Amino acid sequence: MTIAPLFISHGGPDVLINASPARHIWQAHAAKLPRPRGIVIMSAHYLALQPLVGSAAQWRTVHDFGGFPRELYRLSYPAHGDAALAQQVSTALTAAGIGHQQDPADGMDHGAWVPLLMMYPEADIPVVTLSTLPRQDAATHYRLGQALAALAAQDILIIGSGSITHNLYALGAPDTPPQPWAQAFADWVALRVQQGDVPALLDWQAQAPFARQNHPTDEHLLPLFFALGAADGKVGRSLHRGIEYASVTMDAWVFDGAGK
Repeated sequence: MTIAPLFISHGGPDVLINASPARHIWQAHAAKLPRPRGIVIMSAHYLALQPLVGSAAQWRTVHDFGGFPRELYRLSYPAHGDAALAQQVSTALTAAGIGHQQDPADGMDHGAWVPLLMMYPEADIPVVTLSTLPRQDAATHYRLGQALAALAAQDILIIGSGSITHNLYALGAPDTPPQPWAQAFADWVALRVQQGDVPALLDWQAQAPFARQNHPTDEHLLPLFFALGAADGKVGRSLHRGIEYASVTMDAWVFDGAGK
């Protein structure tokens, strides 16, 4: 059975305990899905100069953040890996002519474990990670997704985890209205995802309004293009839209071809 690829704006780790509706949206979506045989996730916090396939046998929860409530540092997500799935990912990348390496490091960052903790709290589905390449462009990440698109038809849930906007210098209080420039960027992305306008999305730096204001660096948007590539031409459908702390867009998209 095919499981549609997903993009999640994971926010800060406090999304697990604050008033954000995002975590409940992730949870509800997972509950509607057929049970995945495995999960392949690209997190904006797993960065490398080349594609790395995370092939740990057992994952260690990394609390790669500071200044948050103490209870968040007590959370863990003891998921296991899957050598066979990691090899499937590697084989697909090789077939697409994409050089890569297996990475045996066992740390899972919060961009991966925070949404997975809400979606599959039992941590009983094997997870393989794929690195984000901050020195590469949207098209490169789109090709990475394309290379793995066939896995979606093999009961594998493919997730890109990042953020539609990510300017931490512009954070506001929890009840601060959205910044107009963040809303404009999120609306631009939403329209093009719903239209399946891949060329415009891949050219986001030139075409999107306030591109650099929303993304001083690219790494949090790049997983969107990975999920888009894995969708194999299917348009995105909104699971959740909203802006928190004035500039953190928490939009989530599922690429199931169902439109709006």
